[in-house]
Amino acid sequence: MDLQELEARFLVSSRGCDNAVDLASARRTAAVFIDNLPIADLGEARDRHHWVSTWIRTADSYHSLANLDMRSGAVERAREAWLCAMTGFEVAKRIVDPGDPDHLRIVAKMQACVDEFGLYHARAVERLRIACCGEQELTAYYVPHDGPSPCAPSIICISNTCESIGEFLGRLLPTAVGRGMSLLVVEGKDLAGHPTFKSDILLGCCVDYLSDRPDVDHDRIGVYGEGMAAAEATSLAASDRRIAAAVCDGGLWQFAWTRSSIECMSGVAGELDDDEATSARRMRLVRRMRCPILVVAGPREFVDLSEAISLHADCKAAGIDMSLVVSRTVETPLGGIENFLTADEFIFGWLGRKMKACRPSRSLRYL
Repeated sequence: MDLQELEARFLVSSRGCDNAVDLASARRTAAVFIDNLPIADLGEARDRHHWVSTWIRTADSYHSLANLDMRSGAVERAREAWLCAMTGFEVAKRIVDPGDPDHLRIVAKMQACVDEFGLYHARAVERLRIACCGEQELTAYYVPHDGPSPCAPSIICISNTCESIGEFLGRLLPTAVGRGMSLLVVEGKDLAGHPTFKSDILLGCCVDYLSDRPDVDHDRIGVYGEGMAAAEATSLAASDRRIAAAVCDGGLWQFAWTRSSIECMSGVAGELDDDEATSARRMRLVRRMRCPILVVAGPREFVDLSEAISLHADCKAAGIDMSLVVSRTVETPLGGIENFLTADEFIFGWLGRKMKACRPSRSLRYL
């Protein structure tokens, strides 16, 4: 099967004989496409534009299907089609040149799908302004869980500062929907520029918000941050014992920053400590976290793979529940392109397992 046929099947083969949309099939096809990217084509502007345009048209087709299904009263099919459209737009966004006008078009189309899906989700998606200390507010989306339980686990998801909250949610929804967890998606730009202690306070207000909601299981609140937001997730999990699981950087950004500062002040480059001292520095934040953690190494993360592997070994030796995943990446003239589908599937699968397992006795409370 060549790449053009594979891309076309994203739309064609995921529509069954009963005219239903199969999101799982569409996402598998998109994942195979990314794993087999036409690398040579991406080096040429004209050929890259062809692939971007093709994926935009494909996602537009799903968007049209969603609108047709809504008009005919097939709400479930429409939701599935919107999720397929978000996936298609995310593929296009991964291969487009960031300076190309198509990038802004893709982001706008993704936002439209998020807004429309949000209106017809099993429980409507809420756009929020979470009040914090002083006059500070955080922009957020709250996506209610779609399970039968009156309350469910919830994940605070912090967007990277280079990505809008709508883009981030558009990528997460096709993976997160149907897992019986709610999401509180926070605008990472609202945290940028604040010292760590202030970010912890702001994110602590998000935990307070979830703790006040009757549809959230207060013992099962997790946090997920990527890029620079992964360091924010680490700091929150280390400072707030209400966090039950964290997808974060495991303190590696702070470790790298501290080591770089010491080297800069001392004028000595390279390792300044022996192995034992280096391990102790690397473990400093992790030991303050009282929950399972997952560290993701990939092109969207500021995590050094060799340090992450060393941290994983240190945690294993110390009996700390830390997992490490290295996302699948294809090197192209545009740089490394991560297979976000397989990475996000793993991340939310991990969160689901940890949230399910994390049921502390309600007779024990941290105040």
